[in-house]
Amino acid sequence: MKAGFISLGCSKNLVDTEIMLGELRDHGIELTNNPAEADILIVNTCAFIQSAKEESITTVLNMADYKESGRCRSLIVAGCLGQRYKQELLDELPEADAILGTGAWGRIMEAVEETLKGRRVVIADEDDTLYDEKTPRIRTTPDYTAYVKIAEGCDNRCAFCAIPQIRGRFRSRKIEDICKEVENLTEQGVREVVFIAQDSTNYGRDIYNRPALAELLREVVKVPKLKWVRTLYCYPKFFTDELIDVYATEPKVCKYVDLPLQHAHNSVLKSMHRPDTQEQMITLIKKLRERIPGVTIRSTFIVGFPGETDAQYQTLRNFLIEQRLDKVGVFTYSREEDTPAYNMENQISEEVMQERYHDLMSVQSKISEEVNQSFEGKVIEVLVEGRDEEQPNIAVGRSYREAPEVDGQVYIEGDTESKPGDVIKVRILQGFTYDVVGEPVKE
Repeated sequence: MKAGFISLGCSKNLVDTEIMLGELRDHGIELTNNPAEADILIVNTCAFIQSAKEESITTVLNMADYKESGRCRSLIVAGCLGQRYKQELLDELPEADAILGTGAWGRIMEAVEETLKGRRVVIADEDDTLYDEKTPRIRTTPDYTAYVKIAEGCDNRCAFCAIPQIRGRFRSRKIEDICKEVENLTEQGVREVVFIAQDSTNYGRDIYNRPALAELLREVVKVPKLKWVRTLYCYPKFFTDELIDVYATEPKVCKYVDLPLQHAHNSVLKSMHRPDTQEQMITLIKKLRERIPGVTIRSTFIVGFPGETDAQYQTLRNFLIEQRLDKVGVFTYSREEDTPAYNMENQISEEVMQERYHDLMSVQSKISEEVNQSFEGKVIEVLVEGRDEEQPNIAVGRSYREAPEVDGQVYIEGDTESKPGDVIKVRILQGFTYDVVGEPVKE
C-alpha cells in the first residue's frame, strides 16, 4: 500500500504534513513521490486567502485524475480547507473521499481505513491536540534545517483573518518538550531550527501566564549541536525588553526579527483590529536597531483593506521609505467570508489594489537593494544549501539575514568544497535586490 502527499501553504501546514507522513509510515504505509503509484493521495490544503483556496481545489481535482489514470483508491483533503468548510466540501467535491481537519492529523489512519472500505467521512471536529517530541514525523525539509511548531492556534481577532476559526484558540507547547525535540533534531544533523506559530511572541502566556519566548530561547540555545535558532511571526505587542536582550546576547539566536505589521496608518490598523499604532511600531523598530547590532527586520503589509484611502496608502508608503526595513512582503487584501472585514463598506477594487501592490513593491525593492549593498565588504556566516546548477564553482546558501523559502540567497563565488549543511564565513562582494554575492573567507 502506497501513499502520496502534497502539502500546500505555510510552514505550519508543512509540519502537520510531516506528522501525518510519520503516522502513515508507522502503520506500514509506503510513501511515494509519484502520484500515479499511490493507492492513497492526501492533499494538505491552505485556506488563508482566496488564491490559496483556489490552488487547493485545483490540486485536489488534479489528484482526482489519478483515480482514472493511476492506482488511487482514496483521495483525502486535509488541513485548513477541510477544517473551514467540512461537510460542505465533502458535499460539493464528490472527488474527495474524506475531509480531515487541522487538529485531526493523528486520525489520518482512521480516514485511510474508512475510505478504503468505501465510506466517505468528515473528521474535522474542534480539537486542541498538540504534537510533542515523541510524535512520529518524517521531515521533508533539507537535512540541516527543520521547522518546530512552538504553539498552535491564535487568539488575535484581526478583521481580515480566518485563522482563529480554522486553527482554534492559542495553545503553547511546554519548554521542556520543545527543547527535547530540538535536541532530537540536532542529533539527526539539523543545524538550523526555525520556530513557528501563528503568534510567536504570545508563546507561553496560556500555560505560564506570561510571555515566555525569551525563556524558551535561553533554554534551547543550550542544545550543544544547535547552530542557529530563528523565530518567525513575532507580533510587536509582546516583543519585550527581555526578548530583545536575548536576541542581542545569544549568539545562536539569529538576529532576524519577523514583525507582521500589516499597515502603518492608525485608522486602518484600528479597522483591522490590530493592537499596535504607527508610533508604537516606530518605537519598537528604533529599539531593535539600537540594542541588536546588525539586526535584520522583516515585515508584511496588506494593501487595499476596505476603506483604505489614497492618503492612508501614502502613509504606508512613506512609512516604508522612512523605516527602511530590510525585507518586506506585500499582499493585496483578500475578502474572506465569516471575517469582520467581509461586510465592511468601501471595498477596494482589484485594479486599485494591484496598483498599490506594485507601487509598494517597487519602493521596497529599491530599499532592499540599498540595504544589501550596505553589507558589501562585511564578513558573515552562511549556511550552505547547495551549488549553482550551471556553475559548480558557486555555492548557494543563507546567512542569518535570510529565512528559508521567504527571503533571498547568498551566492558564494569560488567555493568548490562546501557541502549542504556546512556553515562558512563569507565576505560580501555585491548586494542586489534580494540576493547577495560573496566569496569564502579562509579561516
